[in-house]
Amino acid sequence: MILSLFDQFASPTLFGVPLITPALILPWILIPSLTQRWLNSRLPSLQNWFMQRFTQQLLLPLNPAGHKWAILLTSLMVFLITLNTLGLLPYTFTPTTQLSMNLGLAIPLWLATVIIGLRTQPSHALAHLLPEGTPTLLIPVLIIIETISLLIRPLALAVRLTANLTAGHLLIQLVATAILALPSLFPTVAILTTFLLLLLMLLEIAVAMIQAYVFVLLLSLYLQENV
Repeated sequence: MILSLFDQFASPTLFGVPLITPALILPWILIPSLTQRWLNSRLPSLQNWFMQRFTQQLLLPLNPAGHKWAILLTSLMVFLITLNTLGLLPYTFTPTTQLSMNLGLAIPLWLATVIIGLRTQPSHALAHLLPEGTPTLLIPVLIIIETISLLIRPLALAVRLTANLTAGHLLIQLVATAILALPSLFPTVAILTTFLLLLLMLLEIAVAMIQAYVFVLLLSLYLQENV
């Protein structure tokens, strides 16, 4: 039972080929390409409106030096939302439930923000390690604590995304398993559980979008500290 619950998070293979690569490529295929038409259809128009609104909200707290990251952060947001929501479909695989992949996204982007801060304003970047007005005896301890908190930021980003998506998938599978076993014993309870599963699916769709937004938002806040 325990093994079957976590089998859904193993990377599937077809003829010995890992299917995580097609799963990572699929979101980019689904994005509508630019056309020469004066008016787009509803889906590209909705997508363009969403990207514009998100980019405006994302760049609002950033100074002009951080606006160079707009394309990267917006693309990452769309990529994560698509991966998270596609993983809710039956017989699909969610790459963002893998901690290794989320670390692969979080560490380079976090490291880029730190390097930018050290290159452009090193004194300001290092000042974050020691709050103003710290007593002399606490200086070594606070520097160690602030350094550790700085280094665990990418780990916190990756673990937050992985844990929320993994918990949602496990809960959905547990409720779906209960629905299959209940009709013969408690038909009324099975109907109520089915309604609960529908609500849980809506909640998980919201969680998939919110977690992608939180991932990118925290990266933009780290960028704000260093530009």
